[in-house]
Amino acid sequence: MVKGKVWKYGDDINTDVIFPGKYTYTIHDPNEMAQHALEDLDPGFATAVRKDDIIVAGKNFGCGSSREQAATCLKFAKVRAVIAKSFSRLYFRNGINTGLALIQSPEAVDAIENGEEIEIDFDRGILYCKAGTFNFPPLPEFVLGIIEDGGLIAHVKKKIAQAK
Repeated sequence: MVKGKVWKYGDDINTDVIFPGKYTYTIHDPNEMAQHALEDLDPGFATAVRKDDIIVAGKNFGCGSSREQAATCLKFAKVRAVIAKSFSRLYFRNGINTGLALIQSPEAVDAIENGEEIEIDFDRGILYCKAGTFNFPPLPEFVLGIIEDGGLIAHVKKKIAQAK
């Protein structure tokens, strides 16, 4: 179970807005990437976001280029999950590979208000907010494992170590 404050945004939040393209080849440290998360959309986000906060957005979250920094910067900003009406396929894959939980729930997005605190039960696929309870398809066990281990690379390393 995760509880966090909501940062709510609209449709078509692209990867250049999530992590500004001007930093793509100049910033390589994930903690420094986090300092620029969403700066062109919400300049105060990177300094105000707290551990386990949750982004809620409309349709097509993560559209644009396939760069991994757009998922990495949110993870290292301590965002616990992104709930959206829909995700770009590439962003969805990059998010999971990075260890960022992504949930698709159009009904919940419409009901959740900016700034409210919500709870997510990933195992049961339930989201609790002021407007009520919403179900979403529970994340598969292997995806939860990747997220819990901090991303695909850490997950694979853990599996290799367990196999020895």
